Amino acid sequence: MKAAWTELSFTEAKKTYETIHLWTQIVGKISLVKTPWINHSWHVTLYVTPTGLSTGDITDEEKHFQIDFDFIHHQLQVKTSEGEFQSMDLNELSVAGCYNKLVAVLHDFNIQATIHPIPNELEDPIPFHEDETHATYEAKHAVSLHQALLRAHDVFTQFRAEFTGKCSPVHFFWGSFDLAVSRFSGRDAPKHPGGVPNLPDWVAQEAYSKEVCSCGFWPGNEAVPFAAFYSYIYPGPEDYNKASIKPEQAYYHKELREFVLPYEAVQQAENPQAMLLDFLHSTYEAAADLAQWDRKAFELNSFNGRENENQRAYKEAKKED
Repeated sequence: MKAAWTELSFTEAKKTYETIHLWTQIVGKISLVKTPWINHSWHVTLYVTPTGLSTGDITDEEKHFQIDFDFIHHQLQVKTSEGEFQSMDLNELSVAGCYNKLVAVLHDFNIQATIHPIPNELEDPIPFHEDETHATYEAKHAVSLHQALLRAHDVFTQFRAEFTGKCSPVHFFWGSFDLAVSRFSGRDAPKHPGGVPNLPDWVAQEAYSKEVCSCGFWPGNEAVPFAAFYSYIYPGPEDYNKASIKPEQAYYHKELREFVLPYEAVQQAENPQAMLLDFLHSTYEAAADLAQWDRKAFELNSFNGRENENQRAYKEAKKED
């Protein structure tokens, strides 16, 4: 029997989310300065793990290291290929405390990683090393968010497996604090206007240099003060906002210019996975059809539980193993 989807409350968890968001920015910026550039900023993302979020492997000359958020034991952990390990307690840890302690740990491990200490994609940010304002960590909210990320990750991974064209991993962007997966048509897109707070325009312009249909999950923000799933296409084709989509709880958000499905609707559904897949499929199909994507070239046609030959062969191979 599949585990139930956890309840989320942006109102109750807002301060915890804000603190974790800024912590992930510190960790993400370390990955940013230590890894080679991959298109669409895919090199800087974090990844969902059974215990939280991780940078994955990062190289520092001959040494490899990894930084993990463990929301089960409530620790920020740093480990290296030479067996070094240090952790810090997330409880009552301010953003400044996180930054200073992490810098000290990396110094102890002889890892060089100097980052720009200003948060990205936020209005009026406080430099990391000065931020004692954000220091709220309620374990129950972190645990619930992690459980929601695990459930969303499972469905997004299934959705990703249905597409054979260029597609992103299912990964967590620390700038916007969301889990996302993106499909591409292969065609060039018009130059993005930029204008994202505290983010160089060229980063957004490179990220949106190709036609993209992206979906994701975020736990809420001031514009949308509730956890939600989203789906959008860039550039947006004419009449996309009028598209008929599923389920009935989903709608087009005029300010965000994307379709939104409240997390609560999925969490309370009889079959949450099926509802979320309906949303992902219907919004993608509407976007791809209106933008005249070559869908036959990219899709495995596994919608609604239908399996293609590759999927059946894979299952048979697993049985033989």
